[in-house]
Amino acid sequence: MANQVGNYSLFIALIASIFLIFQSYRLTRNSSKNLDSKIFSVLSVQSLMVLISFISLVFAFIVSDFSNKTVYNNSHTTKPLFYKISGTWGNHEGSLLLWLLVLTFFLFIFLINSKNLPKKYRLLTLTFQEVIIFGFLLFILFTSNPFINLFPIPKEGTGLNPILQDPALALHPPILYIGYVGTSIIFSASLAALVCGNVNKVWASHIKKWIIISWIFLTIGIMLGSIWAYYELGWGGFWFWDPVENVSLMPWFCLTALLHTIVVLEKRNTFKSWTIILSITTFSLSMSGTFLVRSGILNSIHTFANDPSRGVFILCFLFFLIFLAIIIFFIYQKNISNSSIRTYLISKETAMLVNNWFMMFFLSVVLIGTVYPILLEVINGSKISIGPPFYQKLILPFLIPFLLFMAIGPNLKWVKDHINKIKLEQPIFLFISILISYLFTTSYGVSYLFSVPMFGLGFFLFFLTIRDFFSGKSTLSQKIAHFGFSLFILSILFNGVLAKEYSSNMKVGDERKFMNKIIKFENLKITQELNYQSLTGEFNISDDRGNLNLKPEIRIYNQPKTLTSEADIISTIYSDNFLVFNVLKDDGYYNVRYQHKPLMIWIWLSVILIFVGGILGYFKKK
Repeated sequence: MANQVGNYSLFIALIASIFLIFQSYRLTRNSSKNLDSKIFSVLSVQSLMVLISFISLVFAFIVSDFSNKTVYNNSHTTKPLFYKISGTWGNHEGSLLLWLLVLTFFLFIFLINSKNLPKKYRLLTLTFQEVIIFGFLLFILFTSNPFINLFPIPKEGTGLNPILQDPALALHPPILYIGYVGTSIIFSASLAALVCGNVNKVWASHIKKWIIISWIFLTIGIMLGSIWAYYELGWGGFWFWDPVENVSLMPWFCLTALLHTIVVLEKRNTFKSWTIILSITTFSLSMSGTFLVRSGILNSIHTFANDPSRGVFILCFLFFLIFLAIIIFFIYQKNISNSSIRTYLISKETAMLVNNWFMMFFLSVVLIGTVYPILLEVINGSKISIGPPFYQKLILPFLIPFLLFMAIGPNLKWVKDHINKIKLEQPIFLFISILISYLFTTSYGVSYLFSVPMFGLGFFLFFLTIRDFFSGKSTLSQKIAHFGFSLFILSILFNGVLAKEYSSNMKVGDERKFMNKIIKFENLKITQELNYQSLTGEFNISDDRGNLNLKPEIRIYNQPKTLTSEADIISTIYSDNFLVFNVLKDDGYYNVRYQHKPLMIWIWLSVILIFVGGILGYFKKK
């Protein structure tokens, strides 16, 4: 019954979408000031139908309705209830339905919160957004339907991939989708404002809230995914330049640049074209990520689907949306001329623009590193992988001037500033930062290229952001976000330089020496859980400061039959002690990998500070 309700609800939503596209476009030619009441009524019905459809799928997962193909492929009766529910979006079909749910509700909220804005602008936003919704409804109903029936009905399901059965990953997709889908509203509203000639301070103040919402959720979603990869996959680091990780990072770069550009537009009524271009690009990157993850052309543990036909649909739809946006931009660009606004070289807006260029460069590097292996395989069949060295060699040198502009920019004035007005304390802070960096790198034998200026500019940004808390030149949200970013950079640098790793094959009773530590494999315990068998290793790590007891696991899941390694991590404010072990073919031996990761927790805390800065920016009053 749930299958039929969910499926028919989507068809009703599709009919509503067709009506809304034509009705909203027709009403743009009407001179009345208010929206047609039918628009709200039909949009309400559409939102309700999509919600009913999603609830139907959740219900099917909860009751283990294996007549539903999606439930059969992604659930099992022994799976805990929490993972039954999260399994709703832990697959291709269900995740698209969640995406659609957020799309429709964002549009509904947008229309309610924009009552004071011009009717034509609201109707055009509705039109563009409904085109996107219509495309996703077609995609779900005809290529990725989550309500396909199975007959005869299986008695058991195949289960969800065990490494996806984790609290962080259960929360990660919905939060990330809100960030992704928020870019669609920005896209639609930007095109509508462009057509209406409303790209101005008032519009910037309105759309900035949506940009901040998307940026907040995208930031926290990326962080949750990174934390999950850190402890669940056993890699032992915060970022590995995995292609699917890059897919979420690219729109974040663009959205961050857009967030700063919209501030300039709100303050100075300039950078109009740049704002529209970034809005289009951000959404295009979000859609491109959807294509890459769901087309099967990326080889990653994070990918959902392996069906080229689905990828072709998304690719064609993406090309249509981009082509439509480019045509509209070139036709209506004359409505947003910036000729009357002069921008001076030394000013806050110029510093923001320069750092936006750096953001676009970082984005280009990640895009090339992600897409180039795919293109090379298509052209000549060669398979290559691009790892961290590629990104580090290209990004790190340009991160130095980026940090410099980020440190100095907030202290500059709008419109025009003068070099001779720069306070003496800034050069003093820079000198102290470079000196600290030099002493540190020489003391620890750090010989990486650009290590001194990199650490130096990291400290410089850190000191200036602390000083900014005692000045009134920037908002509290900006101070917290920039301070969090400075802490983020320093934590990564120290972590990368000071981290140590040891790997060895051990059996119960063995001891190994590593630095000033003794690693002992004390015991092995076997326990039976609800849907897996656990092999828990008991390790003792001792040094002059005391003992640590770590208990990593090897889990053998019953459905599907899968073996996973679960790291054990002891975190302090100073460092993480990370230990993971794996089964070897040699009888009685296990591969044991221990990592000492200084300041690891500060990477996550710094991202939380950046997130808090965004929250404060959203609730900030004029």
